[in-house]
Order: sequence, then C-alpha cells, then structure tokens
Amino acid sequence: MKRRLKGTVISDKQDKSVVVRVEALKSHPIYRKKYKTTSKFMAHDENGKFKIGDIVTIEESRPLSKNKRWRVVEENNK
Repeated sequence: MKRRLKGTVISDKQDKSVVVRVEALKSHPIYRKKYKTTSKFMAHDENGKFKIGDIVTIEESRPLSKNKRWRVVEENNK
C-alpha cells in the first residue's frame, strides 16, 4: 500500500512538477503541547494542470528524478 498525503501546491514553476506543502499536527512527548509541522514534497504533475493554492492528494511512486518520489493523484475541492 502506497502512502497518500494531502497538501497545498506552493510552487508550479517547473515543467511537469509541483511542490506540495503537507502540514501535520504533532504532540510533544513530555509536555503534550500540540504543534504544527510542515514538509515539502516535489511531485510529478504530468499535464501541468495544478496551480498555486490547489489542494491535492499525492501518492508515493518510484524515483522519477533526483528529488521527485511522489506523483499527484487527484485534486481535492476546497
């Protein structure tokens, strides 16, 4: 089963690639305070149809380039 993550497109300047920001809510192990972390993933966008601000679902894939290990599966409505 491949991992799927939901995030926001923050860059669409490359050809057939987008950068997706994924936010996660974590809890401190001792103090139990909740805090937000973000990670950026480069994902493959075959048709180049996703723009900045779109909410998308990305899925793990084989290595497509030096940094691309994810591909965009679908767009989620806001």
